[in-house]
Amino acid sequence: MIRVMEVLNCHPSRVNDAVGCIPSFLSEDDPRPAREQLHQNYAHGGGWDPVPRFKMDDRNRLLYPGDPPMFPLVRMYLRDEEILIYISGWVAIKQKNGSFEVSRMD
Repeated sequence: MIRVMEVLNCHPSRVNDAVGCIPSFLSEDDPRPAREQLHQNYAHGGGWDPVPRFKMDDRNRLLYPGDPPMFPLVRMYLRDEEILIYISGWVAIKQKNGSFEVSRMD
């Protein structure tokens, strides 16, 4: 299991509510990328199923047409990948080159 590296926009007492079981789905000992680990280990909840049309600004806010911006609550890292968790179980996996995918893991 990887650990939460940085609490961003969440009171420390609410971190467990924000991240739930997500850190337990990821392991530094597993050589696969985050999306593959999340897909397998969250299979009971639907796996990793990217949702198109999200944008991400330079503050890592998620932007979706017609919705208010979502600020990341916590940040974790799996090797070179940044995992950002948002309200309502939205999770983004961001690569070093700035590309990202977003999926709901609630």
